[in-house]
Amino acid sequence: MSLEDHPTVRRARAAAKLPVDAQPLSAEWLKALARKHGADDVGLVEVGRAELADQLSYIRQVYPQTRALLAFVVRMNREPVRSQVRSVANQEFHAVYDEVNETARAIVRALDEAGVPACNAVAAFPMEVQLPGRGWMVAHKPVAVAAGLGRIGVHRSVIHPKFGSFVLLGTVLIGAEADAYDQPIDYNPCLGCKLCVAACPVGALKPDGGFDFVTCYTHNYREFLGNFSDFVGAVVESKDMKTYRERFSDGETTSMWQSLSFKPGYKAAYCIAVCPAGEDVINPFLEDRPGYMERVLKPLTDKRETLYVLPGSDAEKYAADRFPHKPLKRVRRTLRTTSVNSFLAQVPLAFQRGRAKGLAAVYHWTFTGQEEAKATIRIENQKIVVQAGHRGEAQVKVTADAKTWIDIMNREYGLLTAIVLRKVRVKGEMALFRAFGRCFPG
Repeated sequence: MSLEDHPTVRRARAAAKLPVDAQPLSAEWLKALARKHGADDVGLVEVGRAELADQLSYIRQVYPQTRALLAFVVRMNREPVRSQVRSVANQEFHAVYDEVNETARAIVRALDEAGVPACNAVAAFPMEVQLPGRGWMVAHKPVAVAAGLGRIGVHRSVIHPKFGSFVLLGTVLIGAEADAYDQPIDYNPCLGCKLCVAACPVGALKPDGGFDFVTCYTHNYREFLGNFSDFVGAVVESKDMKTYRERFSDGETTSMWQSLSFKPGYKAAYCIAVCPAGEDVINPFLEDRPGYMERVLKPLTDKRETLYVLPGSDAEKYAADRFPHKPLKRVRRTLRTTSVNSFLAQVPLAFQRGRAKGLAAVYHWTFTGQEEAKATIRIENQKIVVQAGHRGEAQVKVTADAKTWIDIMNREYGLLTAIVLRKVRVKGEMALFRAFGRCFPG
């Protein structure tokens, strides 16, 4: 029997639909389909949109045939998110993340039945965390912004014009064109009220709009993958339970077990909880601001809870001054450096503005050995810029064997030993080199 005579082939030929290239898909039909399956709002973006150019390679890894992106939001219930009881707030996050994934999967199934190829991206976890570089493939935030579903607020989350910050994001990658696409909204729903700044227990959000990534990562994501390695380290390094309990209390061990068993828990998503932006959210804030702050903000700022900080970080000083009733626990830096590129990418994320006060210097870095690279790091006015190559005149020049430097960053090799053995060579003012190190905690 020839292939063409096989019953499966004959049935497929008879039932063949028009190829999806024949005509663009109706944008209104796509949006109605998404809403039918659980989306509270939806937008469409062509894959060639300039705002997504830096995301394209990641999108192609998930689904190479992508020609359009369907972005959607699913609402969260506000009051559970605002609860100071973390189990209540985390359950709402996790339940809605499940809804997002279920909605995306249902959309893909419906598109498949209509003869349209599509693939759903993952909302939140699990991600490709075992890979070097970033663990997520499809970044939902820039897609949602490009699709007109909101703008990024001071808290670095998407604020929907109607539902405010109480949304979670999903994306469906479609292997066909649509007949119309959406554009970003022409204003930012963020009110600039800075309640998210006031609520952050570790000062990761700054009044001028700045963001301290490593501070947020250290506390809020304490029981997620990166900081899980600190727990593993405590287990491996402890000679007995007494030694282990010097690092982890019984409560912390139980909390870690709970996160491993039931999904990881956020320590403080307070920036979302207190946000009054969005047409459906704003009225109580407008009608009685003191009452809103008393009811929504104060329970979170008054709550007695352990705050996790890196030794010598801006967060350590901020939390002690701003929230003296919240106990501090110093923990290890858990961002591992896997390459020279990852070191250079981590530098702006770990930079501590407060520790850099008064410092103005240019550093030229030259890496040799298994990775060869040159970079310029400029610190001025409590800001940091990392550039490829050597730019301008440098006050400090550092030449380092790449593998040795990576080991130093991961606390597997001593800096002083590396300097003595000339695996790291520093030319220029050593005081400025030491000042550079003080800008990065832990």
